[in-house]
Amino acid sequence: MTALLFYVFAGLAIGGAIGVVMARSPVGSLLFMVTTLAAMAGTFVLLEAHFLAAIQIIVYAGAIMVLFLFVIMLLNLGHDYRRDLKGGAFAILSFGVIGLIAGLVAQQLGASGAVSGPGAAAIDAAIAERGALGAIADPLYTTYVVPFEITGILLLVAIVGALVLAKREV
Repeated sequence: MTALLFYVFAGLAIGGAIGVVMARSPVGSLLFMVTTLAAMAGTFVLLEAHFLAAIQIIVYAGAIMVLFLFVIMLLNLGHDYRRDLKGGAFAILSFGVIGLIAGLVAQQLGASGAVSGPGAAAIDAAIAERGALGAIADPLYTTYVVPFEITGILLLVAIVGALVLAKREV
């Protein structure tokens, strides 16, 4: 069951990533990016990293994508409107996939009571010792502080670079 859900989420992530590159409008690309981020959050749930899944949705799919949408609207990049998504087919496919996932999750939870994974014991021990936030924050701000800061700088440079490249001369 977990393997099937993994393949569903992986397919959604890959399809969304291809959609980001192939979309004709920036807003369509942004929507495909939200799909990719949501699929990655589903993968985090399968790995029993519920806090990371919540952060993935709240921070990336929520706040960062809203920031990108504001940048797109500020630069007026979506002025030549062409439909990317063909309404009916994608809506039916989306509801079908959501229904399939919900049915499979309900079946799995009904059969075993909970979803378990390979690293559950080590994760439970770290959470019991320091709490959920401590188990993530401790390595993030000690061992991985330099890659964390470099990622923040790269995001800032990417946004400034996109503004410089997309801004028209007046």
